[in-house]
Amino acid sequence: MFESIRSHRRWLMFFLLVLVFPSFVFFGIQGYERFMGGDNALAKVAGQPVTQPEFDNVLRQRIEQMRQMFGGNFDPKALDTPEARIATLDGLLADKALAAEAAREHLVVSENRLREVIGALPAFQQDGKFSYERYKTVLAAQGRNELGFEQAVRDDLGRQTLLQGVAQSVVVPQQMLERLQRLGEESRSIREQRFEAADFLAKATISDEAIAKYYEANRAQFSTAESAKVEYLVLSLDDVVAQVEVADADVRDAYDKNQGRFGEGEQRRASHILFTAGDNGSAKDKGGARKLAEATLAKLRANPNDFAKLARELSKDPGSAANGGDLGFFGRDMMVKPFEEAAFKLKSGEISDIVESDFGFHIVRVTEIKGAQVKPFDEVKAQIRAELQRERASKKYAEAAEQFSNLVYEQSDSLRPAADKLKLTIKTADNVTRAGAAAAQGEPLVFVPRLVQAVFSDDVVKNKRNTEAAEIGPNRMAAARIVEYRPAAQRPLAEVKEQVRQRLQREEALRLAREAATARAAALQNAPGATGFSAPRSVSRNAPEKMLPAALNAVMRVPADKLPTYVVADTESGVAVYQVVSVSMPEKVDTARREGEQRGLERLYGAADDQAYLDALKSKHKAVVLNAEFKRAPAQAVDAGAAK
Repeated sequence: MFESIRSHRRWLMFFLLVLVFPSFVFFGIQGYERFMGGDNALAKVAGQPVTQPEFDNVLRQRIEQMRQMFGGNFDPKALDTPEARIATLDGLLADKALAAEAAREHLVVSENRLREVIGALPAFQQDGKFSYERYKTVLAAQGRNELGFEQAVRDDLGRQTLLQGVAQSVVVPQQMLERLQRLGEESRSIREQRFEAADFLAKATISDEAIAKYYEANRAQFSTAESAKVEYLVLSLDDVVAQVEVADADVRDAYDKNQGRFGEGEQRRASHILFTAGDNGSAKDKGGARKLAEATLAKLRANPNDFAKLARELSKDPGSAANGGDLGFFGRDMMVKPFEEAAFKLKSGEISDIVESDFGFHIVRVTEIKGAQVKPFDEVKAQIRAELQRERASKKYAEAAEQFSNLVYEQSDSLRPAADKLKLTIKTADNVTRAGAAAAQGEPLVFVPRLVQAVFSDDVVKNKRNTEAAEIGPNRMAAARIVEYRPAAQRPLAEVKEQVRQRLQREEALRLAREAATARAAALQNAPGATGFSAPRSVSRNAPEKMLPAALNAVMRVPADKLPTYVVADTESGVAVYQVVSVSMPEKVDTARREGEQRGLERLYGAADDQAYLDALKSKHKAVVLNAEFKRAPAQAVDAGAAK
């Protein structure tokens, strides 16, 4: 098909001109632009569309994050519910609204702050220190460049700055805090008498009529979901990498031409004394700090061996002062520019003049110099081979992806031609539903929403054709076909009759137990003299002692001036009558617990304030959901002003 297009390119261009040009005449350029993608957006915020591929990418990232957190215990279906998809889009809108606000406020992240954050990331560290070579390698493995990654970090830091401003303004009313703490610490002495549902099963008789009535009223509970056995084929960049061969001579040539990459540049070990201005600085103002630095430098010129002693006494750098100003080894681009320039001009043992930076005034002394070193070829040849393979595979992947798409479309009755041509393995997944299918252990998700939708399309279901190739992740695409289709079906009453009977019998037994417990509590309230109760025990909101939340709430809500009294509440296996005997407060306040509760309440208030702030930003930047599938009920709308 595509070859035919290539061979008739001139005729095709004429046809497109005839077809497209009238669309400008009759509908206008604005309508054409809407046709090209604007109207197909899921949502808009700050005038920018949120597209389906963008949403799918965020959803994949959330799935991967959850899989890393929970491993094999995580089911991707949990994020493929309407509620989860709405929440994902809502989060994406909030993130874009934050970015728009950060841009509007012209928030700037300094080079020092950016370097500090990136340098602290474990992924880029080697032996506990930032490694520029590792940094480049990790980014290259992810298909990212330094400029793009650093801009993403800047954007994220800008958004964090806005939210931190909200979080730092949180104040918990002291009176409310103390009231909540007292409620949590108050304990009540209780006794209980249980009425187990199992003891009433014999009395719980269920008629066939009741079973039939329940079945008819709850038919959806007794149906099997639409499902399919599916063959699928995945093409990834890793598949192409595995098929790329790199000659030993090419590896050696890359090493010889790029030796600067395979070693460490020159490094310096230095100490410094930092003088700052301000309330907690070396002096009240900048001029005073400089004068103190100059006086100290004069002392060091006379007696250089006093450097460590003076650093401990005078330096305002909390990280190095205690160590005599020692900063350890560092390379290029790891310190602020003025400091770096001074350090790399000095010889070992030399002391600099006064160096001014954003931090204050420095006196720098170089104590050791390591020359640049290149790693041996044998140590890095595997790394070079892998990089060359991936580089060449990246160029071949686009060609392979086009072949993959063409083959699964043009030979739609089988995945075999594509598998044979590209040396891929056809895999099978059973019980795939419209909710998708879990990923195989240790593998990324294949049945993303877009592929699932294609699998259950009419043409694929009825005609057993291949789906079109669908992008399922960065540099990953897949196609599938149904081997066996199983439509949704209603299970007959005869098949589920006993299941329904047992369910209704348990419900009736619980009702009888509750009825007996209620009668017992009423009798005791009118004629005190409780027998058959357990020994007293204390419970509180802070220490519920395995009580169900509803039972604990019932016990704790009883007025303290009407004791003893009786309440009825469900247990995990039936119903209980609780006798509330007395109320008490702890003799000694648990200060550590109270401080922890205060921090927890501040986090809760902070989260609420964050959400309110994000909602306000979405309204301010006109966030609007366009796709009906992602719209909340009116009371839960993403943006109250979206319809304006």
